[in-house]
Parts: sequence; C-alpha cells; structure tokens
Amino acid sequence: MSSEKKIVTIFGATGIQGGSVIKTILGDPKAASQFALRGITRDVSKPAAKLLSMQGVEVVAADMNDRPSLSAALKGSYAVFAVTNYWEKMDAKHEEEQGRTIADLAKEHNVQHYIWSTLNNISITSNGVLNEVHHFDAKARVDEYIKKLGIPTTFYLPGLYMSNFPGQEIRKNPETGIYELGLPIATETKLAVLATEYDTGKFIKSILLNREKTLGKRIFGAQKYYSVSELMEIFAEVKPIDGKGARAFVAADETYKTGLAAIGMPPFIQEELVQNWRLNDTTAGGPGYYGGLELTESQRILDEELMGWREYLQLAPKLKDLK
Repeated sequence: MSSEKKIVTIFGATGIQGGSVIKTILGDPKAASQFALRGITRDVSKPAAKLLSMQGVEVVAADMNDRPSLSAALKGSYAVFAVTNYWEKMDAKHEEEQGRTIADLAKEHNVQHYIWSTLNNISITSNGVLNEVHHFDAKARVDEYIKKLGIPTTFYLPGLYMSNFPGQEIRKNPETGIYELGLPIATETKLAVLATEYDTGKFIKSILLNREKTLGKRIFGAQKYYSVSELMEIFAEVKPIDGKGARAFVAADETYKTGLAAIGMPPFIQEELVQNWRLNDTTAGGPGYYGGLELTESQRILDEELMGWREYLQLAPKLKDLK
C-alpha cells in the first residue's frame, strides 16, 4: 500500500453501504490514486473479506463493541466512513454508544475527514408526534455529540433502500396473483430512495474529493422522490407480464403490524416501522424524509449518474425471474 496515499477507513466493509464505497473508489482512477482503503470487518476470514484483500484493500478485524480493536483500526486514518447497524441489536442506546465511541476515537487519532452515516431526529422534526423511530433518533443524537467534539465532519443521510422493496415490501397476493405494495401511508406519499448497494459509493467518493465544500454539510443520499403509487406504476411497466395489475394501497396500521409480527418482529419494532413510514407522509403530520428539502444541492458534488428505480428493478436479483 503506497505511503503517499491517504488512508480512508471504511466501516461495514462487507456490508451494503461500506461495500459500495469500496467498490466505487477502487473503480475510479482519480479517487484510487489518492486514497488507500482500509476495510473494517469482524471476520477477516470470510469470503467477502478475502475478496477485498485480493483487490488491494487492507482488511482489518475490529469489533464495534471493542474499543481497543477500533482504536487500532483507526490509527493513521486520514478519513473515516462510519456506519452503525441499529437492526443488529434493535437497541438505540447501544447504537448511540457505538457512534460516540467511533467519534471519540476519530478525535483521538486526529482524523481529518469524518463521514458519518446518519439520519434526521424524527422526534424533533415531527414535534414529538413520531417519537418511536429509534434508528433515526439514535444516529441524530450522535450528530450533536460529533459537533461538540469539533471533528471535521460531513454528515451523510442515506435515503430509503431500494433493496427493501423487491421481495420484502412488494409482495404477490396469493389470492389474486397481483403484486402489491401496501404501506400504512397515503399512496401519494413521496419517498426518497437510493440504490444503496450501487450508489452509496458515488456520494462518499464525491464527499472525499470535495472535502472543503462538504465539511459541516448534510448530504442527502437519495436519487429521487417517488410516490408510493409511482413505484408500482414503474414496476408494472418494467415487468409487464408478471406486473400486470400491480398496485399500491394503504394498509391499516394493525394489518401492517400483523405482517411484521408474522416474521418475528416484537411490538416496539412494529410501532417503530409504522412510524418509519409515517414520517414520510406529510398529509398525516409527517415531516418528510428530509424535512421536505430538495436533493439538488446534495447531488451537485456527484460526477456519476445515480441509478433510478426503473433500472434498479431490471437488475434486482429477487425479481430476475419476473417478466
């Protein structure tokens, strides 16, 4: 690894966000010439980690709950892309502690560009109406801690994962054979979405290459706002045979929760996910995913096109057999 390159340490190196960052930087001559990549993962022996190592990434074992291992992993880093996973423990306090620990270590190691994957504080932006969206609020509380530490930071806010729709939210009705998207919000609700596994890296690469422009800024990582109905209209166009009659509809809260209970989600997560959708619905008091703000300013730093919903549907592995 060239000592002339600046070390960029990437959390979740084998995950959706971190993996996209690594792939994008490795594939970009300008970025690859400036940055040496260090990927953090818990298990360096797994195939995905070994593949990264073969591609020239310095793969380092570290545990988010083990401060000494994290400190060793951050040593010598010019930049850090930090991401936490609420869904691993479903514990907001635990996630917030992890976020604070990484920030403390970034300060300790004099990291020059800290990129924190975060979300809005929905309890605040909804004026207390939606106060159970813990995976948003926990990250947002870390934002304030980072600001107090005075670390040179860019705050990156990823949009809704397009990957969460095929095979998960979009399902075939066993009685009618029609594909449906039933969410507990109005079908006109605008959702800010991102092809996360493809496009996270485009944002983070551009943030790294535009440090002075992005320090202290909030970068919204989404391609476009689509209404719930629009998502299904495009689905029907991309898959005209299997998608015939595809529709979006408003699911009752209890109906949506029953579906979550069926896959083992506890009651507090059921409520959290209902509120997670409701925050997007401005007709029902939600603040909107990014508080109603446009995406244009965040996208100005990009030097690559983002993937749209139509193209994503054509590539989605879970839909490959649909026509």
